[in-house]
Amino acid sequence: MSERLEDIAAAMVASGKGILAADESSGTIKKRFDVIGVESTADSRRDYRELLFRSTNAMKNYISGVILYDETIRQKAADGTPLVDLIKATGAIPGIKVDAGAKPLIGFPGDTITEGLDGLRERLADYYKLGARFAKWRAVIDIDTTKNVPSRYTIDANTQALARYAALCQEAGIVPIVEPEVLMDGAHDIDTCYDVTRATLVKLYDALYDARVKLEGSILKPNMVIAGKKSGSKNSPEEIAEKTLRLFRETVPVAVPGIAFLSGGQSDEEATANLNAINAAGAQPWKLTFSYGRALQAAPQKAWSGKAENVAAAQAAFAHRAHMNSLATLGKWQGALEKAA
Repeated sequence: MSERLEDIAAAMVASGKGILAADESSGTIKKRFDVIGVESTADSRRDYRELLFRSTNAMKNYISGVILYDETIRQKAADGTPLVDLIKATGAIPGIKVDAGAKPLIGFPGDTITEGLDGLRERLADYYKLGARFAKWRAVIDIDTTKNVPSRYTIDANTQALARYAALCQEAGIVPIVEPEVLMDGAHDIDTCYDVTRATLVKLYDALYDARVKLEGSILKPNMVIAGKKSGSKNSPEEIAEKTLRLFRETVPVAVPGIAFLSGGQSDEEATANLNAINAAGAQPWKLTFSYGRALQAAPQKAWSGKAENVAAAQAAFAHRAHMNSLATLGKWQGALEKAA
C-alpha cells in the first residue's frame, strides 16, 4: 500500500466500496449492546468487532477502510492476532477516531464544540505506529430555529478545529476525514438543512485552505441534505439527491477525491436508497460513497445478540448491508434486492 496521502485517500473511496464506522465509544456501544441484551465488556466488544473484521466476503469486496476506537486499535483477536492485522489482511485500511467528543459551547446555549486538539500531534504519531493511515474528527452542528442554533460562532469554532486537526493528520502521514455533521434530529425543513450545511461547508473549506491542508489527501464526511426527524416531512430520495448535489457543487472543491456520507440516524434502507439516488444522478467530480455505522451494523448486531452460534448469521447480515450500499455507490441498488436477505 502506498503511503502517499493522495493514494490512501483514493483507496478509501475506491469504486464500489465504502467505510465501516466501527468507532463507537465505550458508552455508545454499551447502548447498542443493551438493546440486544449483551453486557458490554472489553471481550464482548472485541468479539463483536472481530466477527465483522473476519467477514471476508464483506470486507474484501465492499469495505475500503474501518474507523476504530482507541480501545479497538490496541486489541487482539481471540487467537492473539491484532485486530488491525485482520483488517489489513482483507485489503481494507485501518483508521482511528481522534476527537474527544462534543461539549457545550460556553455562552451559546444549544451549541457545541468538539474537543481533542490538546496532545493530538503525539497521539497521531502513536496511532500511525499502530497502523492507522486515516483519522476522523466529528464536529456537531445542531439546528433549532427557535433558539438561533447554530450560531455563526459555533460554525466558525468547529470548522477551525477541523482545519487544525486535518493539518496535524497530514503532518503525521494520516489522511483526515473531516466530518461536519449537521444533525437531522430537529424540526427543521430540508431547505433549512441546506442553508446551515452550506454555511458550514463554506467556512470549512475556507479554514482548510487557510491551514494549508492538501485537499487531495483528505475526505469529506458530511450529512445529506434532509429534513429533521421532528419536522413531519418525508423527503424523497430524488429530492435529497438533487439538493445534496446542488449544495456540493456550490461548496466542495473538485480537488477533494471523495465524499463519504454519514447515515445520521436514517434507517438502514433509507441510507442506502438515498445514497443510491445521489449516485444514480450521474457522474460527479468526486467519488460519492458511505461511511456508515448504525446503517451497516444494526442488522448484524441484532443477528449476533452475543451468541457464538450466531456469528455466521451476523456476518451474513453485515455482508448483505455492505453489498446493498456497494450497489448504491454505483447507482445500481433497487428496493427489491432487500428482500433477498
